[in-house]
Parts: sequence; structure tokens; C-alpha cells
Amino acid sequence: MASPLKSLYLDCTKYLQSFKVFLECSTGYQCLKDFMDIRLPDVLARIVEGKSLLNVIGVGSGSGELDLKMLSVLHQNYPQIMVHNEVVEPNPQQLHDYKSFVSQTPGLGYITYNWNEMTAQEFQDQWMERQKAKKVDFIHMIQMLYCVKDAGATISFYHSLLDRNGKLLINQVTGDSGWGKLGKTYSKVLFNAEVNCVTSEDIKRLLDSKGLSYQSYEVPSETDITECFTKGNKRGELLLDFLTQVMNFRKSASPELQAEIMEFLRLECSKETEDKVLFNYNSEVIIVDNLN
Repeated sequence: MASPLKSLYLDCTKYLQSFKVFLECSTGYQCLKDFMDIRLPDVLARIVEGKSLLNVIGVGSGSGELDLKMLSVLHQNYPQIMVHNEVVEPNPQQLHDYKSFVSQTPGLGYITYNWNEMTAQEFQDQWMERQKAKKVDFIHMIQMLYCVKDAGATISFYHSLLDRNGKLLINQVTGDSGWGKLGKTYSKVLFNAEVNCVTSEDIKRLLDSKGLSYQSYEVPSETDITECFTKGNKRGELLLDFLTQVMNFRKSASPELQAEIMEFLRLECSKETEDKVLFNYNSEVIIVDNLN
């Protein structure tokens, strides 16, 4: 049965408000940046062999903070490499923020951009129409496979675009993370068709079934969700909307469902320390090879 609750994805403004609060309360972005500093140079080393220009696609790039972090790591380690960057992001405000971020960041002359305000599926359709034979060196999908109807088909298409020695980087929460547990237990209650509850374990099973080579790296992180447990706290309500992916969860969910979800978030998805409730936001980075 379809969920009667309204998906947060249906309101771009409310989604961004909730997402920004989530980022402020989470160590997730910083932990990913640390991973990029430590691991990404070795990943890129094989890609850049014999190259002067890298073709890059960011699928679901958001406001560009992590995109530019990856490209800055590339430039720091391989300053001779130029980059053509295809940015794929359906949210117009996020794309605007990305462009503003680029305009305010010095030293990005080594990058050219093509801005695509569209979904991953729309970009796939456009690519097949216009440049079917073109190959790409590096593609990244950070926490975006929730937003596609068929994660396996999406991965297969984008992997097929890789040039020899190209890499596909996927970041997704783990099955034992708070979101992994919440999705496994309550996906039919909370999540509408706009949200596909997929974890890093699901991705690895897909890759194994296709016989694809990959390496995976755990990225531990957490989110302080203490404010969610104070009724009437505006930031807490926005944060709760993002965790459940439900618009106005406190107002639209029944009292019984609210109580059940709040208990589950506290007892099954989080740990408590120093009067804080810390939601498990562990994820995995999966680097998929192209050995052809």
C-alpha cells in the first residue's frame, strides 16, 4: 500500500531547508572530505596515466561542495591535468548554489563546466541521443541512488561510459547505519515512490552479480539528532523531516507512528552520550573499476 505521508522530495524548498539542518548536525561531509584527502590520490593515480584532460561526471552533485573537494585533491596531486566537468543536478536551487560556489572559489581555471539541470535518467537519455560513443574517466555518485527507480540499471549505464582505467565512485549508507535500519524496517510506512531505500550492501550485491571489480572503504560518521526529541523545536522538526523523508512529519504522522519512530530512532539507530542522541550515519565509498 502506498504511504499516505507526503514525501519531502516533492517540495524542493522544504527539502533544502531540512538538508541544510542535517548537514549542520552531521559529521558526514567532513568524514568524506577526510577520506578524499587520504584515499582519493591513489584512486586517481591510475586514471590520470597518459592523460592531460579528464572527463568527469558528477551525478547528483548538489551544491558542489564535495565535487570541488574531489577536484581540488586531483589538482593538488596532478596539477598538469585539466578537467571537463559534467554536473548533473535536478534541483535548481542546488545548481544555482553550485555555480555561486564556483564563482567565489579562486584557482579553478583548470576546470570547464557543463551544467545539466536534470535527473540521472534524463541525463542518460540525453547522452544516448547526443554523444553515445564518448567515454568518461571519473564518475561519482554521492548519496544519490535513493533517488533513482532502478539502482542496478543506473550503475550499469554510468559504468558503461568509463574509459579504460576509468573509475566510478559510489557513496551510500551501510545496512547497519541508522538510515539502513530505518529503511529496512519502515520503508513501506515512510517512503513514497520517490525514495529507493538502498544501502552499500545492496550496491555490492549488484556489483557482484554483474562480475564487476571494486574496492570498498567504510566511512564512519554520526549526526546529532538531539533536537528532534524536543517538540516544537523548529530545527528538530526539519531534521526529523529529513531523517524520515516525510514533509511535516510531526504534523502529518499519527501520534502512534510518531511515538514508534521516535523510539526506534533513539534505541535502534543511535547512541546516547553526554545528553546527546547521535544517529549512526556510517557509509561506504565503493570504487568500481573498468578493466577493459
